[in-house]
Amino acid sequence: MRLPVLVFDIETVPDVAAGRQLYDLDGLDDHDVASVMFHQRRQETGESDFLRLHLQRIVAISAVLRTGDGIKVWSLGDVSASEEELVRRFFDGIDRYTPCLVSWNGSGFDLPVLHYRALRYGIAAPRYWDTGDEDSSFRYNNYLSRFHWRHTDLMDVLAGYQARACAPLDELAVLLGFPGKLGMSGAKVWENYLAGDLAGIRNYCETDVLNTYLVYLRFEVMRGRLSAAQYDEECALLRDHLTQVGHAHFQEFLQAWRAK
Repeated sequence: MRLPVLVFDIETVPDVAAGRQLYDLDGLDDHDVASVMFHQRRQETGESDFLRLHLQRIVAISAVLRTGDGIKVWSLGDVSASEEELVRRFFDGIDRYTPCLVSWNGSGFDLPVLHYRALRYGIAAPRYWDTGDEDSSFRYNNYLSRFHWRHTDLMDVLAGYQARACAPLDELAVLLGFPGKLGMSGAKVWENYLAGDLAGIRNYCETDVLNTYLVYLRFEVMRGRLSAAQYDEECALLRDHLTQVGHAHFQEFLQAWRAK
């Protein structure tokens, strides 16, 4: 496994400020603005109310960072951090570590959303956008190419780059003996956000990124980049870290993992 590795996941809510601007909805509260946005989207698609990516606002970015010094699981910023700070921290981390990025559907969702939000806030991310102009090695392995390894979208890769073959992270994680989703889903993030439960959203995002990391470790075994013994060591390292940090949602994750 090439280090450092940064596994990441984001959670989003409707960008109601954009909704007010685009649909002339001044005077409506956030709930009603979002309802109009969802309705507009259903009108476009005939079924789904999943908003276009440029109308998503990031409320949490969670990560597993594996370096030669160890492992860390956390959410960027704190619960009071602005969206701009979260996005800036994400790209600053890439500039600092040049990690291998790992995601689940990151190419189809997380990274495009991050692109739009970074564009909105004028956030520079030269390392991320380099395709060989500054570092010649990035010509053949950069973050933007679908078929390069500097960003591994596990969902895309495991499906053989075929949309009809994609699997849900939750189901695949459970089939591999990992906890899967615990207590929340992406469909409930807006509801929990309106209820003021940003901490719960961040916790949920962290458990999602933990599932992604564990699937990635199994993938590295399949690729021949981790032996069975090394895989066991990586799992033990993660368990030790989650135990030492001691957060309640980490303990719940560990209990569910042991029960599989």
